[in-house]
Amino acid sequence: MIDFEPRLAAIEAQLAGYRRRGLRLFATSSFQTSSVVLLHILSRLARDVPVYFLDTGYHFPETLSFRDRLARELGLVVRSVRSPVPRAQQRDARGRLLFASEPDDCCHVNKVLPMEPVMAAHDIWINGVRAAQSAVRRAMGVEQPAAHGVTRYHPLLGWDSAMVHGYLAQHGLPRHPLEAEGYFSVGCRPCTRRTGDEALYDERTGRWFGLKKTECGLHTELGGGA
Repeated sequence: MIDFEPRLAAIEAQLAGYRRRGLRLFATSSFQTSSVVLLHILSRLARDVPVYFLDTGYHFPETLSFRDRLARELGLVVRSVRSPVPRAQQRDARGRLLFASEPDDCCHVNKVLPMEPVMAAHDIWINGVRAAQSAVRRAMGVEQPAAHGVTRYHPLLGWDSAMVHGYLAQHGLPRHPLEAEGYFSVGCRPCTRRTGDEALYDERTGRWFGLKKTECGLHTELGGGA
């Protein structure tokens, strides 16, 4: 059994240091199974930190229900934000919705743009990216500068899948309801597919399948990626 307490103590000390400096903290979460670890840690160490959820309008209903359940059970302050661009205007020159023709533009409109004012109002962005998830994330540091003068803090960067699942098991924490159906990385419905057990070894297999795309822009356009 993994002893997580030293890691939690280090995270607690880091958060306390930010608070002593009077810095404004916020977190983001996609509310999938791998997100639960950070959410649980925040509920123990910094329950007052707002957790922002980017509501693209394309999420599975199970994700929205899971978000509400975790907010309620963990006592978190969850704030949903949406794109400033109405859905009717999210189309390419041929009238197709952006997710069908320009997924990078769709992510920019629905994830990057609504994050801009959130970042402008805070100093420290806490998120649960892990180095094992993608090449972009392997290039990250535990702390690093991002847009709007914000510092990104990645307390779980060095955690692997075994640690995540071990933490969930030790604390009896819930898993995203779609995981039982073979969805091991859950994003927007048009860009997520069922993958089966192989996703345990490549967690993001089911995202943007068939495209040369592994990130939505939050970890590239807003700082933090190569």
